[in-house]
Amino acid sequence: MSISVPDTLNSSVFTRREFVRQCGGTLVAFALPSSSLLKAANNMVKQEKFDVIIIGGSYSGLAAGMALGRSLRQVLILDSGKPCNRQTPHSHNFLTQDGKTPAEISLLARQQVEAYSTVRQHNALVTHAEQLANEFVVHTSAGEKYRGKKLILATGIKDILPAIEGFSECWGISVLHCPYCHGYEIRHQNTGVMGNGDKGFEFLSLITNWTNKLTLFTHGNSTLTVEQQHGLSRKNIDIIQTEMDRLEHKNGHLQRVHFKDGTSMAFQALYAPRPFEQHSGLASELGCEFTDEGYIKTDSMQRTTMKGIYACGDNVTRNRTVANAVAMGTTAGMMLNKEMIFEEF
Repeated sequence: MSISVPDTLNSSVFTRREFVRQCGGTLVAFALPSSSLLKAANNMVKQEKFDVIIIGGSYSGLAAGMALGRSLRQVLILDSGKPCNRQTPHSHNFLTQDGKTPAEISLLARQQVEAYSTVRQHNALVTHAEQLANEFVVHTSAGEKYRGKKLILATGIKDILPAIEGFSECWGISVLHCPYCHGYEIRHQNTGVMGNGDKGFEFLSLITNWTNKLTLFTHGNSTLTVEQQHGLSRKNIDIIQTEMDRLEHKNGHLQRVHFKDGTSMAFQALYAPRPFEQHSGLASELGCEFTDEGYIKTDSMQRTTMKGIYACGDNVTRNRTVANAVAMGTTAGMMLNKEMIFEEF
């Protein structure tokens, strides 16, 4: 049996075997499964070089992306989808967004950033980054590799929670770190403060503006000075040194604090400022300097100590509010664009 082929194949008559032999490569390409084609397309994307790669796609990273998108920059935002406030029911003290859930604010932010065609968002965990010549190469856990002229680290921090039963379940709901974010909602309620020494005394003093029903939990022997103890006594603030055993709660809403000596006390809320660590080791890997508190060191324009790398959000400041994260992200995007303009000009 023979078949006719178009003029592009010299208008001759080929046998089936000859046709397959000469055109087999093309036929195989068409026969590739869709997943292979997708992988090939993805590899093309991965080889692209972006003006800026933003690692971290929460409030600060998205704000930086919007500022750069509006500046006509080719931007890639990589985010692993694990913001530190994902358990918090509502976000407060952010003008126009007060009382909305973190998920609502993030969804709206992502949708608005998507309006800028030069900005791409991709769900990925960045595991490694390096600076090669005049560009940065970023690697993900999925084996992807992206190249960019500049980097913005909006990677956030990770709170270190104590091994107290129920603590992590209540974190961000009724066990809190910031009165400016949540103090109004639990005003005048029976509230505990977990802290000790100078830092514990200072933090508890701050909370007295929201409630006078306060108890200080030192979670072990008190390191307060005699003067500090007298000051708390004058305010009728009890000091409990017995270690906590567990937090009784309903869906993260604190009911009672149980202690290791078998006693318990009823509370509606507990402030517990916690130590932290950087959510990502990328800043250290890239050679960025840190403050004494453990934040990435930046200047007023959000530049780190490494050329071409900016940082913004919770990883650079103790002021952990959504509004501040957005402001820093916008600043980072604007200032980085300005830097690139001057370099190109």
